[in-house]
Amino acid sequence: MSKTVVETLCYYSKLTLNGFWLRDQAKEEIQELLDQYSADGYELVSTDAHWFGFATYIYLYFSKSTP
Repeated sequence: MSKTVVETLCYYSKLTLNGFWLRDQAKEEIQELLDQYSADGYELVSTDAHWFGFATYIYLYFSKSTP
């Protein structure tokens, strides 16, 4: 049996002179979640992303085996 957890991140798009602000912020927050879940024995099994209106929603699916 396995335990699955879904993390949802929401970013509002903001165009700056250096490109999209979303890309830099998302990298840092996703890496923090990967580190956190890896430390608890989870592994990233899937990702998904949707753009709706002025926001991007990123879904991270983590899973680990349970005894």
